[in-house]
Amino acid sequence: MSTDSSTEAARRDIEETTSLGARPIGRLLWHACSHTTVSVGVYGVYALTNAWFVARGVGATAMAAVNLVAPLLLALGAVSTALGVGVASVVSRSLGAGDTAGAARAAGNAFTVFWAAAITTTVVGLSALDPLLRLLGADGTTLGYAHDYAVVILAGAIVSTGFSSLVRAEGRMRFSAMLWVIPVLVQIALDPLLIFGLGMGVRGAALGTVGGQAVSAGMSLWFFFVQRRRPYRITPRNLRPHARTVGTVLGIGLPSFLAGFGATLLAVVVNTTLSRAGGATALAAFAICARIQTFVGMPQLGISQGMQPIVGYNAGRLLLERVARARTLALGTTLGYSALVAAAVALLAGPLAGVFVDDPAVHATAVEALRIMAIGFAAAGVTPLISAYFQALGRPRPSYLLSIGTLVVIKVPLVIVLGHAVGTTGLWVALAAGEVLSAATAALVLRRGGRRAP
Repeated sequence: MSTDSSTEAARRDIEETTSLGARPIGRLLWHACSHTTVSVGVYGVYALTNAWFVARGVGATAMAAVNLVAPLLLALGAVSTALGVGVASVVSRSLGAGDTAGAARAAGNAFTVFWAAAITTTVVGLSALDPLLRLLGADGTTLGYAHDYAVVILAGAIVSTGFSSLVRAEGRMRFSAMLWVIPVLVQIALDPLLIFGLGMGVRGAALGTVGGQAVSAGMSLWFFFVQRRRPYRITPRNLRPHARTVGTVLGIGLPSFLAGFGATLLAVVVNTTLSRAGGATALAAFAICARIQTFVGMPQLGISQGMQPIVGYNAGRLLLERVARARTLALGTTLGYSALVAAAVALLAGPLAGVFVDDPAVHATAVEALRIMAIGFAAAGVTPLISAYFQALGRPRPSYLLSIGTLVVIKVPLVIVLGHAVGTTGLWVALAAGEVLSAATAALVLRRGGRRAP
């Protein structure tokens, strides 16, 4: 590439970052959210296809077992999400203020902390795997499948993130989308080859997941450590832990970790309650519901992720009217989408469940669950979006309240009380009610604290 073309490409990349503070908010939000929604939406497609390959290639019990391992994936995801959200907030505001050195230091420190956490997770998880799986609700019928799946997932923990949120922090929406789309396409290609072609069962499903993650991690390393046409580049010096930077990143990202840890705890409570109340049938039905919920929730996540760099950059430049406009448009879009998708899931619950299983008992239980849980789908995007808004502003305290408060005070108690008192139907009601009450709490927090200047 010639010097002139390199200079022109660098200029375009820098303009893409500075446009966060100049383009009309509506167009900017549409551009950002369309990229992030397509990105995470592709992962939602993978969640569905992976469940289908396991259910049809191995069986409903195997699908239930894979879902029992979900808390391990959620816990690992909580670490990468917390670091990603925290460092993205720091980087967005640093770039808005013109501090490229601070952005590079924060990004490098995030990689160091994640790698240390991933290695620790692998060692601890593999050393106590079977007791851990029993704690998660696995028993004689599901333990073997869960063990085979979890071994591979834990061994691949080191490549489990590409830090797409950090890419978005500098306005690079296209590459951020590629960090999702290309690895997921790899995963979708590997699953049938490994599960059906090579007969590897749930191990094949896990290897497909780790293979896609490795592609994402490799792309991320090239982007941050090699590519030069960017506002900053991570150097070995930036990998050395800087106490104040790590503290800031973790302080902002901690609500996301707590939310992810809360999702892990909630999944454990749900699975253990279902194991006692409904056995393998209820667990398999919930596995279907969980994958569908992941799929329909991806656009909600995409809207939150698309909003964050816009809010963070404009907050760094003290363009408060643009911050407020982005918040309002993102919240309205989330509510509109959620209402439509909830109605669609409730109406199509039968055909959706039938895609995965033929067993009449599992199908009937999944249909009942989907129709009740769809009520919660209508409100599920509100709490994470409002939490993401406060994190983008560098104000983690309200996010702490939403991450921990709604879990401890609302969701887990509802699942425990209704699940034990009413059984599986009560648990579905508890999950739906928990989302609605959490959204109402988040709206109240936003009304009281969301209009204060960052």
